[in-house]
Amino acid sequence: MRFYPRKLHRTVVGVSIAGLLACAGFVLLGAQQTAPLSAVDELAQVPSPDPSAVALPLPEDRGAADLEQTLKRLRTTASMLVIVAHPDDEDGALMTYLSRGLGARVTLLTLTRGEGGQNAMSAESYDALGLIRTNELLKADEYYGATQELWGTEVDFGFSKTQEEAFAKWGHERVLYDAVLAVRKERPQIIMSSFVGGVTDGHGQHQVSGEIAQEAFKVAGDPKVFPDQLKDGLQPWQPLAVYSRAPFAPVTNRQMFDYATGKWASAKFHNYVTGEWLEGAPKADVTIPVGTWDPVLGRTYTQIARQGWGEQKSQYGGANPALSEPDDANYHLWAVAPSAAATNNSAGDASLFQNRQVNIDTNIAGLARLGGSAPPTWLRDGLRNIQKDLDAFESDCTNETGVAGAHQLAPIYAHTLDLYTRVKASNLDDESKAGLELELGAKIGQFQEALKDLLGLELIAFTTGSGGGQGYGGGRSSSAGESARSVWPSEEFGVRAHLAQGMDAARLSRVWLETSDGEPWKIEDAGGAIDEKTAAAPVVDRTFHVRVPDDAQPTEPFFTRPNTEQPYYDISNPAWRERSFAPYPLAAWAEFTFDGVPIRLGKGVQTLAHVTGVGGVYEPLEVTPAIGVRVEPEARILPLDGSPLSVTVTVHAQHAAEGSVDLKLPEGWRSDPAQREFALKNAGDTEPLMFSVSPAGDVKARAYSIEAVAQSGGKSYASGWRNVAYPGLRTTNQYELAELKTRKVDVRVAPGLHVGYIMGTGDTVPDAIGALSFQPHMISDSELVSGDLSQWNVIVIGIRAYSSMPGLATAQPRLNAYLEQGGTLIVQYQGGTFPAPLPITLDRMPERVVDEQSQVKLLDPANPLLNWPNKITPSDFDGWLEERGHGFPDHWDEGYTALTETADPGQDPQKGGLLLLHSGKGTYIYVAFALYRQFPELVPGAYRLLANMLSAGKESAGAASQ
Repeated sequence: MRFYPRKLHRTVVGVSIAGLLACAGFVLLGAQQTAPLSAVDELAQVPSPDPSAVALPLPEDRGAADLEQTLKRLRTTASMLVIVAHPDDEDGALMTYLSRGLGARVTLLTLTRGEGGQNAMSAESYDALGLIRTNELLKADEYYGATQELWGTEVDFGFSKTQEEAFAKWGHERVLYDAVLAVRKERPQIIMSSFVGGVTDGHGQHQVSGEIAQEAFKVAGDPKVFPDQLKDGLQPWQPLAVYSRAPFAPVTNRQMFDYATGKWASAKFHNYVTGEWLEGAPKADVTIPVGTWDPVLGRTYTQIARQGWGEQKSQYGGANPALSEPDDANYHLWAVAPSAAATNNSAGDASLFQNRQVNIDTNIAGLARLGGSAPPTWLRDGLRNIQKDLDAFESDCTNETGVAGAHQLAPIYAHTLDLYTRVKASNLDDESKAGLELELGAKIGQFQEALKDLLGLELIAFTTGSGGGQGYGGGRSSSAGESARSVWPSEEFGVRAHLAQGMDAARLSRVWLETSDGEPWKIEDAGGAIDEKTAAAPVVDRTFHVRVPDDAQPTEPFFTRPNTEQPYYDISNPAWRERSFAPYPLAAWAEFTFDGVPIRLGKGVQTLAHVTGVGGVYEPLEVTPAIGVRVEPEARILPLDGSPLSVTVTVHAQHAAEGSVDLKLPEGWRSDPAQREFALKNAGDTEPLMFSVSPAGDVKARAYSIEAVAQSGGKSYASGWRNVAYPGLRTTNQYELAELKTRKVDVRVAPGLHVGYIMGTGDTVPDAIGALSFQPHMISDSELVSGDLSQWNVIVIGIRAYSSMPGLATAQPRLNAYLEQGGTLIVQYQGGTFPAPLPITLDRMPERVVDEQSQVKLLDPANPLLNWPNKITPSDFDGWLEERGHGFPDHWDEGYTALTETADPGQDPQKGGLLLLHSGKGTYIYVAFALYRQFPELVPGAYRLLANMLSAGKESAGAASQ
């Protein structure tokens, strides 16, 4: 269909719903009841989708553009589940083409939240990074037009080179369980993966996602597989085809490239459905023109997808915009269900649904197959009528805009509601009902979306300080007022629901607030009953007075783990498994009626804050505790000189509060003082409380825990939260116990050091330096360019700093001069080749060693850097977490001394993990070992190696003094 925005008509045709149905050739279908239900009652039987947490849709999802896409979706039942390992693995161009171009229902299952990735935007890592990447992918999904985002319970434990390692960490059954659950929930016609399940996928976790996609296709329809999933009404489901993207790594008829290891292997691929091995490269069975230009959206699907993929800034800092040009996506078919196998099909190879091997019926009338081998006549006829009248609606272009179009679409919607009601009340078996209710429910939602676009209906709801205004709308500059992002138990606040309709044709029936957990919040509608004037008004504001229950639970991630070593999440509420986040606590709903059919809109209640450089930002309302408690630092080794450990407990409150804080200490430890009191006068205030903790005399070389507990108003508070985000990204609160982990470490460091630090993409290395008794100075851009660098004995450059700070390379001559004059310059791993005193070269995809237990060999055990002030031995590399390191150089000038060697199984020896250069009077060190991942876990060897590097400039004096 070619759609171009036309003049919107405001004509209101006074026709009864029964008359419209008769004109359309419909016969009202009863639901085997003595009296037919009203359309409003019928809609009440349809499960409501989650209210949108997005306050302002993308331009592509508004008005005429959204209408065009929704009409595509109405006329097809095409559906797809895409399975990948990490955020940014998805083929966004294909998803966008399918969703926005063809109208398919596209769901993305991402096994992990990308916790083990890098972070180019902030200092968060591990689970906090997972929260960032979750929100980044949700933003990307908006561009892709994804219908749903689902998540596995697996945790990204860092780069892995083999399927075997990934399955050993996660467990094969856990991953398959997550995939089968997603298939049964979404009931897709097709399963897709970006990966084939072999070494050309590179990353071992990629390989797992490719394998699991095929295995889920094979077993999801078997009720004997994971029968516990079926106890609450979920039904088995057999998808009709499974594809994967053709390998993107080089493949010949004999060999294929494994980019994880950088080696070539025999070219063979496993079909996990049939068990067969395919020799040579899997052929491209279909070629999808994802570079097609959309005349309504004004861009190609690849261009739209690239903008979405670029929202995942933590990995790349953003993406360059794509040019408008042809672009294809090649996919290989692994298996097709017998019922969808093509016979004598003359279709080409540009469709996943109809091609030479696959024939999937995506027409609404084809849903009759879900009614069993002999579907009832009323079902076949009802579906055919919906299909016929949608075809007629589309062919009559004058019906596609404004009120006139809404009058033509409303009776088809009413018929769909009626058919849904009859299916629900019928004697069809449970599996048939599950499929039909899901598909018809999706159509009902799409009808409402189309009518919303045709009639210009809009809803947004936001908090107000004391109730806000009531009336018919503001003026030209009207906007929501700024408000706090969260509320706390017992707080009273206002919510303003703002409704508008552009065509003045619908009638507002009701507006209400609803809690996500069904718990009774005290909600009072300040506006009273909706009279005829209000119902017909073009703009309506309704105000609600709300009180949060005393026992309201905080809005927090439902997926947690006790430590970073556990490679999967524990789920606090099984009903939320596979969701992005727990539902936001409060939503606003509005129901309009038009020609007798209901149109329901739902939005999560928002807050508004002004962010400098970004402007006004809506965030979903959250519940937080009244008081939060955090301990700083969260991990630190005990002072080297035996002095007391300094502990800062920060209390932050959402309102004025008084109370006290105590520390829970290991047996025999003492705190001075034993208790501190706090008095916070205003909402948002914080107060740091200082404690001095003295360990017991017989401290062992093991981990200890110190916990802080605040008492206020008869309640105890033992955790705090921090806002995890960066400017422009939705914020999520991460909750943590107010706990300090500490341990005794046998480590010495040269005295009298002054350390400067140049932060890269963010890390906790400065905290580790501080634990060694030297608080580093964070060197500013101006100091780097023109300051006196000689004031620091040591300058440490943070991870990936050269790629994230363009000015750093420009300042390299000053750093080289600093080095020549006697300074020590320590450079942590970088993501690509960077300037150095003598050349160090990193490959385009730098080597990494991912096995944290890989043996580390000392190549020059007598070197002073490995002997003073701490004797470094291979045992210092025991107990490391996640990986050995990144950015191992391929080549370096012979002036450097390589001090270590390590490798993953099958990998060439990596000798560039610790490079030493004496230049002029100074010392230059490049370290690829991932120290920054070890410090938060208090790994002793990492601290000892850091101490030696910091002390390198004084090693001769130290050796002489010994």
